[in-house]
Amino acid sequence: MDALLLSRLQFGFTAMFHFLFVPLTLGLSVIVAIMETIYVRTGNEVYKDMARFWGRLFIINFAVGVVSGIALEFQFGTNWPRFSAYVGDVFGPLLAIEATASFFLESTFLAVWIFGWKRISPRLHALCIWLVAGASTVSAYWIMAANSWMQHPVGYAVRNGRAELTDFIHVITQYFLIVDLLHVVSGAFALSGFFVLGVSAYHLIRKQNTDFFTRSFRIAAYFALFSSLLVAFEGDQNGIVVAQYQPAKFAAMESLWETTPSATQYLLLIPDENNERNRFEIGGIPGGLSLLAFHDYHHTVMGLKEWAREDRPPVLPVFLSFRIMVGLGFFFIALAAAAVVYVLPGSALLKVPGVKMLLFFTKWYERYPWLLWVFVLSIPLPYVAIELGWVVAEVGRQPWLVYNVLRVSDGSAAIAPHQAAASFIGFILIFSALGIVDFFLLFKYARRGPGPAAAAPTGGP
Repeated sequence: MDALLLSRLQFGFTAMFHFLFVPLTLGLSVIVAIMETIYVRTGNEVYKDMARFWGRLFIINFAVGVVSGIALEFQFGTNWPRFSAYVGDVFGPLLAIEATASFFLESTFLAVWIFGWKRISPRLHALCIWLVAGASTVSAYWIMAANSWMQHPVGYAVRNGRAELTDFIHVITQYFLIVDLLHVVSGAFALSGFFVLGVSAYHLIRKQNTDFFTRSFRIAAYFALFSSLLVAFEGDQNGIVVAQYQPAKFAAMESLWETTPSATQYLLLIPDENNERNRFEIGGIPGGLSLLAFHDYHHTVMGLKEWAREDRPPVLPVFLSFRIMVGLGFFFIALAAAAVVYVLPGSALLKVPGVKMLLFFTKWYERYPWLLWVFVLSIPLPYVAIELGWVVAEVGRQPWLVYNVLRVSDGSAAIAPHQAAASFIGFILIFSALGIVDFFLLFKYARRGPGPAAAAPTGGP
């Protein structure tokens, strides 16, 4: 393998590894903040114990995410110096603000939260975790601003062989960024909700700390359902943006070869990239693709043959990743709805006319308690969906580093293949060790539970 391919594999591996930790950091901080807020408002110590328990898992995940994120940015200088030189004027302010403002705000208030349980008032302590959650989301905003600029470059001019920033406000407010950010954050929230659901379901199956984990399950159920519905809505908006600004990526996502008005969407097909066609197509929905891409039945959708082969993204990985991601998205909505049904008997929703009929479905859990294992076994699936989303976003942008501006081949370093191979192997070994430690600690403390102090119910909501 040449140095370019090795550098691409290394960066892809590092980015996907790093993003195993980012979503849980974003969403779990909000869930912990909700739990501690309930404690402050009600005085119920169970919610304080819940904030402590889930907060411990948040801290473990946060620590490894920080380490992997630093290594990710380090590669801009080692493996992609031409890219760094080209986009430095745009990327520099975005990454600097993320590091010096958002990250330091997040880490500072997290330290106050960790050590401040007995040193500051409960209200101020709860405010700290909300500030951590807010800073995490703001940090994601600046990172997504940089990524969205690579997907849809705006607010710049090419001078002296490099992109120079001309309109900072346009870069940080473009619609592509807003849609991408909301899709990523809602996906992170959904992942965190299902993480809490899965861990809680495990303890409910084993009848450990049932009051504690029933309350955790209830909060996570509503959080996961809301987030999953938001993911679906934002995914639809994201599809419109991609069809408008990155039509080659959209064509690869749907394996559309010919430019077609009122384009048909097929439920099942197999791409044949070598022959520029699909091997077979089943379940055609006339005009469905035009409706999906532009919310217009008659709109023309561009096919892959509009671009030369060297300017197209690889079709099969983008197509499969997109289809599996979307399928998982619908599964998450159904699973979150099932979780809400499970907690309905103790919910204020019972006061809503017509909701009581849903209690019929709670008998499923009473008759088949093993159904809770579905939530436990589903913990990895949101991780899979989010990683596939990044495959669609990044592989679908190929062959461009900066869309329609800078090719991948023009952004790499002039290093020897053995140098790229050595660093790639080093990253694999180090990150594998970090991953093993992180998942071991998460599994250990999640399985252990909150301890005997939180086992006895204390009353209250």
